[in-house]
Amino acid sequence: MKTVTFCGHRTLSIAETERLRVRLYAEIEKMIFQGAAEFLLGGYGDFDRLCAKTVKALQAKYPHIKSVLVIPYLNREYNTELYDCTEYPPIEAVPPRYAIVKRNAYMVERAEIVIAYVKYTFGGAWTTLEYAKRRKKTIIVMD
Repeated sequence: MKTVTFCGHRTLSIAETERLRVRLYAEIEKMIFQGAAEFLLGGYGDFDRLCAKTVKALQAKYPHIKSVLVIPYLNREYNTELYDCTEYPPIEAVPPRYAIVKRNAYMVERAEIVIAYVKYTFGGAWTTLEYAKRRKKTIIVMD
């Protein structure tokens, strides 16, 4: 079973969302055909939400796939309606300001494939993508 994770920007325009929606569906379905069955999602921002909705839509066709919300904090409430379960990485000792960065690194470590939509060379999405490159993960770039 292959595991896929995602990294992308918090804010997407309506045009970007519409363009990415079709492409993401096709890429994720292709990953399912290639053995992907677990999808790790961050749950923050537009790109994460679009990915979660796409995985959820594909579950109607492929009920064996699993959508996992990987949470960075234990003391917060999360909307889990798009996910099958939540997972908390071993980051208890990490200061809260670094929790998301460490959570993102954990998701990259757990995944064989990273689907990325990164336009800027700064911020959390870019940092996560660069980490995935250093870890020599298979990266699918959305453009």
